[in-house]
Amino acid sequence: MQDRPVALVTGANKGIGHAIAKELAARGHTVLVGSRDLARGEAAAREITGDARAIALDVTNAGSIAAAAARIRRELGRLDVLVNNAGIAKGPAQSGVTVDEIALSGRPSVASLADVRDVFETNVFGVIAVTQAMLPLLREAPAGRIVNVSSRLGSMTWLSDPATSVRGVGGVAYSPSKSALNAVTIAFAHELAGTAIKVNAVCPGYVATDLNNHSGTRTVAEGAREPVRLALLGPDGPTGTFSDDAGPIPW
Repeated sequence: MQDRPVALVTGANKGIGHAIAKELAARGHTVLVGSRDLARGEAAAREITGDARAIALDVTNAGSIAAAAARIRRELGRLDVLVNNAGIAKGPAQSGVTVDEIALSGRPSVASLADVRDVFETNVFGVIAVTQAMLPLLREAPAGRIVNVSSRLGSMTWLSDPATSVRGVGGVAYSPSKSALNAVTIAFAHELAGTAIKVNAVCPGYVATDLNNHSGTRTVAEGAREPVRLALLGPDGPTGTFSDDAGPIPW
């Protein structure tokens, strides 16, 4: 087992995930840059200063997840941080799709069930599957940390407020998937209460990424701030919380 702490970031070949990986590497972690396409992950890892290594990981594929977990144990012998960042807003063919188009196609009355299933496969079931596979390693860590990248659009309190101007943006796929992810976060936090593992959900804000056709108002570096803070929580830090870099978000 190596001495340097190890962090796995899913969907880290670009966007917020890449920014999180870059910052954790700068903080002294060996960072595993999770990517469905290994070549893209390798290219992304080369852009990071520090110990960054690409790892093939498709969060919707059980074989890929198992292989990643086996590789981490075999090559590094430890996992201290898991950042479940991989996520989609629509079905797989979303390149160049605007936020308005996603919102229109995601309306409950017209949304494609195939798209809804695709979103939940990545944003919810993928998180559960990856977390379950990595838990044996995290349990062995001195202080395991799990960070689930969620969204304020998953806050049912916020969305049910008539004053919330964007409450219909997340439709019947993206917003509900993030609400479910928040519930998953609480469930894992409850089970792991009393252990050294802390589990928290985080909203990076409206960040300019491929997810929203780069219409966001925040940079990826700004979006990475709160996930990194939660990844590096000390022993007195919280578990089972939902926050952004301005503070707690209501469930």
